[in-house]
Amino acid sequence: MSANERIPTGTSATVADRAAVRAWLDRVPQQIAVTPAEELADRAAIKQLLQQQNAVLVAHYYTSPALQSLAEETGGLVADSLEMARFGARSNASTLVVAGVRFMGETAKILSPEKTVLMPTLEATCSLDIGCPADEFSRFCQQYPDHEVVVYANTSVAVKALSDWVVTSAIAVDVVEHVLSQGKKVIWAPDKHLGRYIQSQLGSDDIVLWDGACIVHEEFKVRALQDMMHMYPEAAVLAHPESPIGVLELADVVGSTTQIIKAAQSRSESSFIVATDHGIFYKLQQQAPGKTFYMAPTSGEGATCRSCAQCPWMGMNTLSSLRTALEQHSNLIEVDPELGRKALIPLQRMLEFRSQR
Repeated sequence: MSANERIPTGTSATVADRAAVRAWLDRVPQQIAVTPAEELADRAAIKQLLQQQNAVLVAHYYTSPALQSLAEETGGLVADSLEMARFGARSNASTLVVAGVRFMGETAKILSPEKTVLMPTLEATCSLDIGCPADEFSRFCQQYPDHEVVVYANTSVAVKALSDWVVTSAIAVDVVEHVLSQGKKVIWAPDKHLGRYIQSQLGSDDIVLWDGACIVHEEFKVRALQDMMHMYPEAAVLAHPESPIGVLELADVVGSTTQIIKAAQSRSESSFIVATDHGIFYKLQQQAPGKTFYMAPTSGEGATCRSCAQCPWMGMNTLSSLRTALEQHSNLIEVDPELGRKALIPLQRMLEFRSQR
């Protein structure tokens, strides 16, 4: 099937460029084993460099425990993409170091254009971002001129600049419900699974979906999850809404990364099956000590599995690459000023909406 071929699926409208995602995956390097001595040396050097450069490290929940713990030790933050960017904007640091994927660095730069933003690597991207090119998305939106455009944070600056709203998974349902309540129809992009979850929660046919998916969450499988639930009947199921709708229907809690962590803390169950990136286990075990967490089953293991519940691009963030970026002052995030100004409008709308909740 060509990238330009269209397949309507319910209210879906377009097929993302899967070949582009596969091409990016082929470029992801294999992780190199690091000795404890090398890790200690990198951590010590990074701490010194952060202090010397008046820099702060913000890391996403899906990065390695080594990076998450380093962010905590140095006065930085471990959080979801929005809180990472908001923390950076509030910080007195002149340099923001973003351990995550590229759209996170771009969002930080949009909210803090006066600050230097760098990343351990600029190659770390996202299948949702890749699968929603701005030029194709613009043509898609032109087919629905009377629709409000709501896009997920996992998109490029150029796509955000085309939108009316930018949302995170935590407020996606609330924002779309708000737009629909004003008598408007909605274009949702890029994650079709989150889009279908929004449709199911709101019972609306006035939402057109772009056909994109996260390669991590798309691998969670219903039948295998049911088998696991029989093995651990006492465990509650926590699922991120980027997972397929069948998985979400089995979940006790559907929520963002932050909401999943809060659920693990507050619920009475002592064990949980978790359907999101394995990187979150660092925070789950830290914030809910004494509880047991099982990784939800994916479509395969090893060579038969595209992600095995671990984002390959998140894995490109390493202590070594972070140290090099700080030493060389490289991997700087630059955002076209005009695009940045346009993208800031839907981002600010999201921040204002969230503050009112």
